Parts: sequence; C-alpha cells; structure tokens
Amino acid sequence: MKQTRIRKHTRHLLTGLGLFLLASLQPLLAQQNEAGQAAPVKLGLMLPYSGTYAPLGESITNGLKLAIKQNGDQLGGRPVEYVILDSEADASKAPQNMSRLVKGDKVDVVIGPVHSGVAMGMLKVAKQTGAIMIIPNAGLGAATGQLCMPNVFRTSFSMWQDSYPMGKVAYDRGHREVVTITWNYAGGKEDIAGFEESFTKAGGEIVKQILVPFPETQFQPYLTDIASIKPDAVYTFFAGAGAVRFVRDYAKVGLKDSVPLLGSGFLTDGNLDAQGEAAEGILTTLHYADGLDSDVDRTFREAYGKAYERELDTYAVQGYDAGMMLVQALDQTDGDSADRDALISALASVKLNSPRGPVTFSKAHHPIQNIYLRQVKGGRNQVIDVASRALEDPARGCRM
Repeated sequence: MKQTRIRKHTRHLLTGLGLFLLASLQPLLAQQNEAGQAAPVKLGLMLPYSGTYAPLGESITNGLKLAIKQNGDQLGGRPVEYVILDSEADASKAPQNMSRLVKGDKVDVVIGPVHSGVAMGMLKVAKQTGAIMIIPNAGLGAATGQLCMPNVFRTSFSMWQDSYPMGKVAYDRGHREVVTITWNYAGGKEDIAGFEESFTKAGGEIVKQILVPFPETQFQPYLTDIASIKPDAVYTFFAGAGAVRFVRDYAKVGLKDSVPLLGSGFLTDGNLDAQGEAAEGILTTLHYADGLDSDVDRTFREAYGKAYERELDTYAVQGYDAGMMLVQALDQTDGDSADRDALISALASVKLNSPRGPVTFSKAHHPIQNIYLRQVKGGRNQVIDVASRALEDPARGCRM
C-alpha cells in the first residue's frame, strides 16, 4: 500500500512537472510554425499610405524595412511579416484600426502613426491591451508625457524638443522682440510654446502670437500685421504646402530682407525645391539635417538611395531607427516576442548609433538626441551648429 501511494505521488509530481514545462515552453512553441521553423515576427504598420501624408508613411516604411533587410530580413533569428494598414491620417478610425492589428492580426509590435490625432486613438488601445507601440513620427507631447506608458516608445521627436533650442539661439543672435505665428491646432501651439519657454527664459519678449485658422494658407493679412509691428524676428511652425506658401509670401512682401525668419525644421524639411530662393537664409532647428558629415549618415544615405532611388528625409531616418531598435531588442531576447515585459525592457535599453547621431531613451521612452541648428544654403538645410546636445524632453505629467 505504501509503495502504491508513493507511485501515485510520483505520477502526480511528474504530471505537474510536465504541465509546468509545457506552460513554460508554450510561448516558444507559439513562435514556431507547423514545420518546426521559427514563426515570423509580425509587425503592424499603421501609417498613411494615401492622401496628403502618404509620402511620410512611405519614407518611414522604407527606412524601417531597410534596417531589417540589413539584418538579413530577420529579427532575433526569425523572419518578419509586415501587416500594412493605411491609417488614412483619420483620427476617428484610429481605435478600430489599432484593435484590428492587435486583436485580429495579433501583431507583436505596432509601428505608427504619423498624425498626432491618430496617435491619441492608438494610445487608448495600447493602454487597454498592453500592445507594444513604436511611434516613428507623431510629435504630440502627451505620448511621452501625461499619457506615457511602459509599452509605448517613440523614435522621432516632440514638438517641444525641436523648438525649445531655437529660443536661446534667437536671443544669442540679438533678437529681443519676436512675433510667433502658426496654425491654430495642437501641434503648432505645442511647437511655439517650446520656443516661447526658452526665449522668454533667456530674457526675450513675445510681442504678439498669431494663430491662423487651420488649414488656411492666405497669409497676406497676417504678414501685413507683422510688417507694421517691426519685430526683431519671426518664429513660425508650418509644414507641407502651408510652409511653402508662407515662405514664398514672406519673401514676396519684402519681410525676408528686414525681419529674419526662424522656425522648427519642418518649415523647410522636404520643401526646399518648392520654396526655391525664398527659403535661402532661413534658420531652423531639428533632430536631423543634410550633411551631418558622419560615416553612419553617409553610409545610410548611399544605402537608402540605392534601395529606393530617391532622396532620404527625416521621416526615413525615424523609420530606420525604429527598425534598428527592434533589431537590437529582439537580438537581446533571442527572438522571443511573447514575453512582453522582457521585450519592453530590451527596447528601453537600446542605444542607437543613428544617422542623426547618438540616441538613447529616457525613462518616458522618448529619444534623447542632438538638435541641430540648420540654415538654408544653396537649396539644402546645412548644419551650422549643434543647438542642443543630447536634449531630453521634459515628459511633463509622465508618472512612469
């Protein structure tokens, strides 16, 4: 009887051990296909592939895929599957699209978006599901501020980070009274707030803030107002077609030669061909620039041009760094994407030798990076100085 009880006890122990080992191996088994080969790491790309922002989505995708291609088209020894979803830059569709990728397609990581309004909807789902999300563009402060969370990372910038250094630059150049002008929407207002914080801290004064209804591009009345004020300089945030129109109109009314125009880098990034001579001399600050004169940047420019037969831009660099971030992190976890805590920890520890310069990540998972002072010379955004070295976003409101 005693031996029978021992045998039964032993069987229970072995059964329990077997179940424990099976549970432990389940995440690894789930990452193999039926043939016993490594299952692909599934990346959900929620970016704009149609409409105004389509070129940005394409550049980010190109940069991301190039980084992974250079790693043998693998992450942690596993092949990669891309699940492409057009965000359409439509904030109203963001929660549904994010849920589809996470719950329907069961992607391991979501990369997106471009548009800050879309990011807000995605962040809600990321909070509910714990899905890992890498933001390769959207610069809203909340993403790594009051809405920060362990599973969300950013490889781009915040509006504050790119504009804040220009305040001190403006003051150091002798400007004391400045007019600011932007569209009346969250991104523009966050950008000029960063400039104003730095400029007034140095001792300067914002003599007028002009908010233009979005997406209006009839700037003539506002430029007439600026001409009557006669400030030392104008600081602005516009992008895309609005930036082209503003820069051209600014030169056309004669302000270019009398009142220096300053801005965050998106004023002239990707717009120089359309702006032409009107852009010459404009000073901007951004986390990337033409002609950084580093081996990493030169190598990347050559590889990108060869792969896609097009000029690279800031958005491609942000996508490339998202790819390199995944390469490093999944190498560190030996390709295990099921253990989210381990993958999050690996992502947080990434250090990039990026085409833009050295990049590490803050406690809020925001890039700590150089911000460059650029001047348009000969149709290029040439680096003339480092406006702020290894600048960390303050991540105001983050409780992580």
